[in-house]
Amino acid sequence: MAFNELRAITTFIQAAELGSLRQAAAAQAITPQAASQALMQLESHLGVRLFHRTTRRLSLTEEGSQFLEAAQPGLTTLQRALRNARRGREEIAGPLRIVAPRATMLQVLWPVLEAFCAQHPQIEPDVQLDDRVGNWVEERVDVGFRSGLVPQDGLIARRLMPVQLVVCAAPAYIARFGAPHHIEDLAQHRCSCFRHPTSGKLMPWEFKVDDQIVARDIAPALCTNDVDLEIRAVLAGQVIGQLIGATAAPLIRNGQLVPLLTQHITDHLGLYVYYGSRVAQPLRVRAFIDLAVEMLTDSVAFVLQPEDLKLAPRPARKRAAGLGKSR
Repeated sequence: MAFNELRAITTFIQAAELGSLRQAAAAQAITPQAASQALMQLESHLGVRLFHRTTRRLSLTEEGSQFLEAAQPGLTTLQRALRNARRGREEIAGPLRIVAPRATMLQVLWPVLEAFCAQHPQIEPDVQLDDRVGNWVEERVDVGFRSGLVPQDGLIARRLMPVQLVVCAAPAYIARFGAPHHIEDLAQHRCSCFRHPTSGKLMPWEFKVDDQIVARDIAPALCTNDVDLEIRAVLAGQVIGQLIGATAAPLIRNGQLVPLLTQHITDHLGLYVYYGSRVAQPLRVRAFIDLAVEMLTDSVAFVLQPEDLKLAPRPARKRAAGLGKSR
């Protein structure tokens, strides 16, 4: 329309309630001339006269009375909706929809969510853990986290930390089967493999070799699409696993796991926080993103440091003869 219908209807209703076009203009912080023009445009648009006007007072016409009765409830509902929407931008409260890969949520993101909810108890987290990459718009996501490469186009992504891939074994495994010293030695060991949640294919292990990233298909003694099960199998000494640094770091530091083939640890992947836009973003979303960036950016708690690898127990040199037959 060539005129602002919402303002014109608001002016009409306030003028009818207050009995004065000048008071209706003051209530909206506009000039009396602007209020008069809005009312005339509304009458022209509707093709009826809404007020009988004199120099001293306004009175509704029959058509004006009918229009007021019909428009007043709708305007009240709309104004309530606008207030609620503005409150969503101004208050850290309400629903917060987060998507994240299952592999990193508990170790990395739970401390952030726990701290955020402690600071803002009116937040209502809705967390979807899924290792697949979903559709941002259809799933109405506020904030997402993703391990790997930069997320899809059309989203703003910020890299929080490198995602290391670390070959690990429990001391019990090393005591029983020995440890690999070269990538080729893995063929003689019991290894776990992760099955891609979407394609169902086994994921190759990746290694850094002379500043290049190389992939190797590993014959599995155990394969699964569940990260927790894989970690349990590695901790139990059943298999060697290639785990992400966020999972491996605390277990290596407390002696439950031993890092292996440390010269081949990769860090070319990253953990990203991503979101649609900073424009018109609710305050609760912006505040959560800011806290995640503050707590997680290059956090040493989830990234193995050189001293962690130097202090790790050296694996005993023991042949793993015959292990390939047990697969």
